[in-house]
Amino acid sequence: MTYQFNVMTQEQAENIAFNWHYDGDYSFYDMEADEEDLEEFLNPEERGDTTFAVTKDKELVAFFSVRRIAEGIFDIGLGMRPDLTGKGAGVEFLKACMNYVQSEFNSEKITLSVATFNQRAIKLYRKVGFKDVETFMQNTNGSTFEFLKMEYTCY
Repeated sequence: MTYQFNVMTQEQAENIAFNWHYDGDYSFYDMEADEEDLEEFLNPEERGDTTFAVTKDKELVAFFSVRRIAEGIFDIGLGMRPDLTGKGAGVEFLKACMNYVQSEFNSEKITLSVATFNQRAIKLYRKVGFKDVETFMQNTNGSTFEFLKMEYTCY
């Protein structure tokens, strides 16, 4: 069965924010790791209609957000349920997200940013065709971290 994208409900946001905890260095991605990010994620007005709960076989497996940053250019954010990460489902999930952006928003380019320590995700993004654009420093989780901005040109 395919991935289904539906606007995230408050119950789903709270489930993700308080129950999804990643192991080791990946705990960086726990919603509770950054108070500002947590508040934004839990606020229905901030999430709007561009943050999605992703289900497969009616089971919540991931979240996905999309934001228009310029004409034809959309920035995405995504996260897979912790117990599903590192098991080879990333390519299928990422391609489903990319297809969703292309079909729903008629995108010409998709961008994303990833912490540079997350080589597992960077490898996945490169594998499906994202190209490195630049690195930058960002304040988050109580410190400053290096991120890699990547982009994918839709054909």
